[in-house]
Amino acid sequence: MSELPDYLKVTAADLGKGTPVKVRILGDMASIGRDVAGAMRQEILDAQAAGRTATLIVPVGPVEQFPLLAKMINDERINCRDVVLINMDEYLADGDRFIPADHPLSFRGFMDRLFYNRLDPALAPLPENRVFPDPQNPAAVPQLIARRGGVDACFGGIGINGHFAFNEPPELGETMSVEQFAALPTRVLSLTRETRTINSVTVGGEIALIPHRAVTVGMKECLAARRLRLYCNRPWQSAVVRRALHGPITAACPASLMRLHPDAVLAVADYVAQPPNIMLR
Repeated sequence: MSELPDYLKVTAADLGKGTPVKVRILGDMASIGRDVAGAMRQEILDAQAAGRTATLIVPVGPVEQFPLLAKMINDERINCRDVVLINMDEYLADGDRFIPADHPLSFRGFMDRLFYNRLDPALAPLPENRVFPDPQNPAAVPQLIARRGGVDACFGGIGINGHFAFNEPPELGETMSVEQFAALPTRVLSLTRETRTINSVTVGGEIALIPHRAVTVGMKECLAARRLRLYCNRPWQSAVVRRALHGPITAACPASLMRLHPDAVLAVADYVAQPPNIMLR
């Protein structure tokens, strides 16, 4: 298998070895959702114990955690009214406006249906604390973070091209240093063909339904969080996880920059931890 990059040959037992990233291997897909929900709950409780309220950057995907987190909050009567949740990204329509919240692909609609609307109103984050980056005013997110004294934890996944949030790698022919890429702020951008293709799986493979534009919280804001917690639960992530952990640190694989963070943890499902099954002929 000499034709393969060395990072694709890394065994499950060796994932993360030689890097500053702590790798945790969980079980099935459901175990990822439970772990994300528990970690978010703990961030909220830890901040309350310290006499303040949590500020979290959160993704829609993985998607299993939010109903579980809502149940935890309701059952334990955790007051989250002043907790700030900053969602990573959202799809945009013509004119770089949010797609409607009732659009089936809207992350804003997803958060309402699967999380906010399931919470006891007496415990739920106030409407102004349910934040998405504004395509008409991207600077509002870093300004909010500054007022809040920083982000406690940034949660997320890894895209097929290594993107983190919708921080897409440079296109072919474009060059950007790691330092330049790490400094990219919250912004509007075009999605790559790779991202649109893999995301079309959620709509039966019809790529024409996937918007071309999005708004994303920047690498700058994500990497500045005190804790970085990434989760991977898709079988196709087996290869990109290895590239991010054991390939070069480069803007061409945005998730590889997690190795520059002082407190980064990557949790993967057990099947993601297995080396990719590549048949060479």
